[in-house]
Amino acid sequence: MATVLIVDDSRTSRRILRTMLENHGFTIVAEAEEGEAGYLKYKELSPDLVTMDITMPHMDGIESLSLIKHANANAKVIMVTAAGQKEKMVEALKRGADDFITKPFDENEIINAMTRILEK
Repeated sequence: MATVLIVDDSRTSRRILRTMLENHGFTIVAEAEEGEAGYLKYKELSPDLVTMDITMPHMDGIESLSLIKHANANAKVIMVTAAGQKEKMVEALKRGADDFITKPFDENEIINAMTRILEK
């Protein structure tokens, strides 16, 4: 199954995503707590898919997304957003995000989005 990198500053969010994805056969290759570490892990591991939180300290998800897309225009990145972040979501889509999922997580929504992106 597909390999996934989870980038989120919330340990709880990373744990929830990891559990959901592993239960559906995905392999989590790494986790990162902020955007720069996520970008470096992406370059090191080249996962099939990245889940990227938008709001993080040091380097946010939009900047990390831009670096990942610059390194590999075909990288598949799904942004993770909380309610009320519409402007940031639009910016992420402009910069090449493939889709977005919202917190709190809906397992079916997440798996469907990831499957759809991987089939492109």
